[in-house]
Amino acid sequence: MFPLKDDVPSYRQPVVNILLIVVNIIVFIYELKVPNINAFLYNHAFIPAMLFEYHDFFRSFVRMFESMFMHGGFLHILGNMWFLWIFGDNVEDRMGHVNYLLFYLAGGIVATLAQGVANPSSTIPMIGASGAISAVVGAYFVMFPQAKILSLVPIFFFITFLWIPAWLFIVFWFFIQYFNGMLAIAAHFSGGVAWFAHIGGFLFGYLFVKYVFNRNRLYF
Repeated sequence: MFPLKDDVPSYRQPVVNILLIVVNIIVFIYELKVPNINAFLYNHAFIPAMLFEYHDFFRSFVRMFESMFMHGGFLHILGNMWFLWIFGDNVEDRMGHVNYLLFYLAGGIVATLAQGVANPSSTIPMIGASGAISAVVGAYFVMFPQAKILSLVPIFFFITFLWIPAWLFIVFWFFIQYFNGMLAIAAHFSGGVAWFAHIGGFLFGYLFVKYVFNRNRLYF
């Protein structure tokens, strides 16, 4: 399933969400111009072994922020930015601009750490906004469970469009992340997707909104 739009209106401009999308695109364009992209990734992307084996804490922390604005290809950034566009505006609308920005960045950090804990000896650079976006999806799950999402759904050889309850869409999405995460463990993390960043980000967003934000609302 692929989301096309939801039925939840926004009552104020999602300026932070738009800014995040713009920054991600600008960074990606910059990546395209880098002469040696592999060297660039190894110099700026988060590498779990740096933190968990070599204990380079400060540099690893900086790299976490850098990593969440970098992407590995057109499909990677297009998919991430589309999910952010679909789910982020409503979460920002409910949280407020400043809260949303801080939440997004914290979600990215927690998601990155989750993948690092799952595979602490990895020397493969981690890049992408999907961990932070997964936190946004987790927040959306708590805030708008009764929303409906227009989704592109392949059925055998046909493609159809269905309005799917948000809670069902997100539960299905999370199951895919969890299933693939278990497969990654079985395959000793031989794949290239940070599934545990998705899982960790989602759980952070879900728990934060359910047990912190909903009880201590601050609006800016």
